[in-house]
Amino acid sequence: MPEPSTVNSLMAAIADTGRDARRGGYSRPVYSTPELDLREWFTTEATARGLELERDANGIIWAWWDLPAGAAAGHDGGAPAGADPRRGALVTGSHLDSVPGGGAFDGPLGVASALAAYDVLAAREAAGDLSRNRALAIAVFPEEEGSAFGVACLGSRLLTGAIDTSRALNLRDASGTTFADASRAHGLDPDAMGRDEVALSRIGDFVELHVEQGLGLNGAEFTDAAGRGPAVAVASSILGHGRWRFSVAGQGNHAGTTLMTDRADPMVAAAQMVLAVRKTAAAQADARATVGRLEPVPGGTNVIASRVDFWMDVRHPDDAVTAALVERIHGQAQKIAAFEGCSVAMTEESYSGTVHFDAALTRALQGSVQRTTPGAPALSTGAGHDAGVLASEAPTGMLFVRNPSGISHSPEEHVEDDDATAGTLALADTLDDLL
Repeated sequence: MPEPSTVNSLMAAIADTGRDARRGGYSRPVYSTPELDLREWFTTEATARGLELERDANGIIWAWWDLPAGAAAGHDGGAPAGADPRRGALVTGSHLDSVPGGGAFDGPLGVASALAAYDVLAAREAAGDLSRNRALAIAVFPEEEGSAFGVACLGSRLLTGAIDTSRALNLRDASGTTFADASRAHGLDPDAMGRDEVALSRIGDFVELHVEQGLGLNGAEFTDAAGRGPAVAVASSILGHGRWRFSVAGQGNHAGTTLMTDRADPMVAAAQMVLAVRKTAAAQADARATVGRLEPVPGGTNVIASRVDFWMDVRHPDDAVTAALVERIHGQAQKIAAFEGCSVAMTEESYSGTVHFDAALTRALQGSVQRTTPGAPALSTGAGHDAGVLASEAPTGMLFVRNPSGISHSPEEHVEDDDATAGTLALADTLDDLL
């Protein structure tokens, strides 16, 4: 095994992988060269530590720290003869893919912290300060952001059966390649993908560390006299959130010969719909609604579009409010389309209800984190995570590391070195207690 690494040295090693010269930040969509390079980086680091690697049918990478030969496995201190020694393991990890032009920490910080936390735990075990009765795994989930195939947390959704496998395999990226073909090209068998009972039985608890995607830890109630908040927080819940595609159809035509009064321009209709999204969400307390992607067809400068597709993200703590908000927006979109001589169709692409993390595990995380970060608060988040998808199958929890900028999914995302180190130690203490 190499000398123990710090989370900061691990992050520095991948600092140039996937830099986006046009957008700024990082672009690391699933199956892109940068994302594949990061997977290779992870497998190299895990192998150097003596962890046993496997890639499951859904493309999730697992790096296993198994129990020593002869050790009793299981939460109850023992397991039946012939039982899977990895059953009920403690799992940590995150993802390596990014949104277009994203920050350096969203995803990779959780993976690097897991490797660095393993180094801490291995040193404790070697010194006789750690006793384990179950295996530990570091998991890397593919397509968490959904930036290539449009559905967030696709790896964990397939694992749990939260998405229909046939639908997942027929998702297409911007080039028209299906997820099935892309998976096949990278050594996976699409016919074997879907809910995996064996893999699920191996997740006894799941703890994900992630950069905070907001200013919760820098809130006035938590900051000290210098304006600095705690380094680490424990997650309490994830807001319900979903993605919807609107297809606005009109009449494609010539930009120079078509009078303004003779147009059925879907771009004009779509622009009004985007403003309606903002206005409707702003009128609803605690709602967030965003249109961050819009694609005209055919997309020429001197062409009136024949169709405009745009994607809407909506989030709210109450699932019923989210559903009502989406329906109000849909109704307004239909009125706008009719006024402009167009039509509109709305399609739900993904939805995850509000998740409240396992109460007992959350209390355990709070107790562990207090040793490193006294006063670490519990925070809800509006961002989706694999931990939220896995919560339906096993106890899950999350740790957040302070982001002084409060900005995420952007190059301005940031974590200070001292806070990253504190996060690693908090994760190590948490895993130590749970092992």
